[in-house]
Amino acid sequence: MYTKTNIIAEIGINHNGDIDICKKLIDISSAAGCDFVKIQKRTPELCIPDSQKYKIRSTPWGELTYLDYKKKIEFNETQIKELVEYSNNKNIIFFASVWDKPSVDIMSKYTSIAKIASALITDLELCEYTRNKFDKLIISTGMSTEEEIEKCIYSCNPDVIMHTNSSYPSPIEELNLNYIKWLKNKWPQKDIGYSGHEYGLVTTFAATAIGASWIERHITLDHSMWGSDHLSSLEPSGLFKLVKGIRDIENSCSQDIAKRRVSHLENIKKESLRK
Repeated sequence: MYTKTNIIAEIGINHNGDIDICKKLIDISSAAGCDFVKIQKRTPELCIPDSQKYKIRSTPWGELTYLDYKKKIEFNETQIKELVEYSNNKNIIFFASVWDKPSVDIMSKYTSIAKIASALITDLELCEYTRNKFDKLIISTGMSTEEEIEKCIYSCNPDVIMHTNSSYPSPIEELNLNYIKWLKNKWPQKDIGYSGHEYGLVTTFAATAIGASWIERHITLDHSMWGSDHLSSLEPSGLFKLVKGIRDIENSCSQDIAKRRVSHLENIKKESLRK
């Protein structure tokens, strides 16, 4: 029997620093029936390696250093507060993947849930700091060895462990969805989820069917938009299909595990087909 799957629409950085685009993606996520909508929150000065900060990058705003580009697409605290309130009015919960302690401090003022991205689960100091600031903590396991995952879990006791392949897009043959089963057996007291970066929906539906109780997919207004994550994200129509498919899976598995029962409509059909 399935309980309700928690569905996260991951905006990430696909808002391109434009709060109106972010609000449109919140609107779409709410209308589709998602439970949560998420961005990434960074302090660029802390998160970008010194070797990358002053490299020049072509952007829609012209030639910028990588540091200035990253600053341009970050929301400040006033905007975060506005987005949280906007989401509340749309009956969807807004939160963030936090990449550093100042971002943890900002987000913890406005939401009780946070995520540690795959890139950061080996930063145990950040993991523990985040755990102490939020009621619910999610981690993703992409790029990580089993030993690294264990150390993170023992360090910060997350509530949700997300299986993830961190390539963008992820090749289908490398998704290893059976790892969801491994996590469910190894950590039965935890919620186990799936964060997908693959093309299409079928494998995400499969993750739901084999027991992922949290599902996360990146979303965008349009695959053709400028930015690194748009191509491997779901457009609005795909997000609606994703949510409907997951809810259909839940409904189709809503009965208890038991011997076969003949349904009401089957009994009606039986009257016309059996002598």
